[in-house]
Amino acid sequence: MRSLEGVRVLDLTQAYSGPFCTMHLADHGAEVIKVELPGTGDQSRTWAPFKNGYSGYYAYINRNKQGITLNLKTAEGRAVLKELVQKSDVLCENFRVGTMEKLGLDYPALCQLNPRLIYGSISGFGLDGALAPRPCYDIVAQAMSGMMDVTGFPDQACVKTGPSIGDNYSGTYLALGIVMALFQRERTGKGQRLDVSMLDSLFSVMENFIIQYTITGATPRRRGNIDPGIAPFDCYPASDGSFVLGCGTDRFWRSLCELMDRRDLLSDPRYQTNALRCENYLPDLKNAVCGWTRRHTMEELERMVTAAGIPCSRIYTVAEAADQDQIARRHMLWKVQDPGIGEAIDIPGTPIKMHGQPDAPRCAAPTLGQDTSRILRSLLGYSEEKLRTLAACGAI
Repeated sequence: MRSLEGVRVLDLTQAYSGPFCTMHLADHGAEVIKVELPGTGDQSRTWAPFKNGYSGYYAYINRNKQGITLNLKTAEGRAVLKELVQKSDVLCENFRVGTMEKLGLDYPALCQLNPRLIYGSISGFGLDGALAPRPCYDIVAQAMSGMMDVTGFPDQACVKTGPSIGDNYSGTYLALGIVMALFQRERTGKGQRLDVSMLDSLFSVMENFIIQYTITGATPRRRGNIDPGIAPFDCYPASDGSFVLGCGTDRFWRSLCELMDRRDLLSDPRYQTNALRCENYLPDLKNAVCGWTRRHTMEELERMVTAAGIPCSRIYTVAEAADQDQIARRHMLWKVQDPGIGEAIDIPGTPIKMHGQPDAPRCAAPTLGQDTSRILRSLLGYSEEKLRTLAACGAI
């Protein structure tokens, strides 16, 4: 039995942040009913990469869900949703702030129908404040959180991180909040309103960059791959590529000096503590490490540094990362027979390993509206005539 079996989620989200949230819930057993607009569906259906004309992006983050179509701009569509709310535990949405209120589907209205409802929202900037109505994508949240300004090299323009971590973090935070609210409901019998913003989420993971500013008043700057609080902790050149290592403790530092045959560095007053090593890292200490790493291949470095117990790795391409034995051992690629693509594809699995529970996909992402008739018949008792009427007026 999966942890969230028996929990029903109405998923009104689209794009990435919201579907990423409900993907977590679905992976661990929740019955997630994805609600899409008839005819067009989730905007991520149009996002690359494609295979056989179908989006792999959509297929990845919407696995393990069921799919219905419902036009919430029609009175009939809203009436259907309200019936579904009365039979559900959770509703998730990531529309622009104010949209659900305009539709009459805001939390106060739906809470009247189901006081046990957990109602979760993801937005760019939260449900209150002057910025609340503004639209947002990940790159905007990265820019406004300070993250982009500290990412990159000091002599170059700032860059965003590769993955859309504003969506990843906000989706994961909302999934965590939903599980917390479900636990609280067990004690109180009451539902909860959840409000997660992309800006808040990225600001919350800025770690020592924010603390550096609030404690010292200094504005952190880009430092490339250097960690501001640990040294040596950087990317170094091997004779055939690039290599990273981190000495987060004095023990690791001593082991590295011995490995490099540079015991003289241990007695150098500039490097006696981690704080001093950070202060005096550039240029001499970095040059000392680079001088040693350049004389070895990535394979040699990985073997020697790992044997010394120091965290390290060569830099993998995406292909090399996906082909790692450890990724296979941890079952981090799930094979799914996708009906839209028409063949089996590999997608990232869940990193949350619940021992004793299945670690495999239950079903592929739904094609547009594939479960509409079945769910409305089984869950709400709709007749075929009722379904034809809803289809005729554009509600489903």
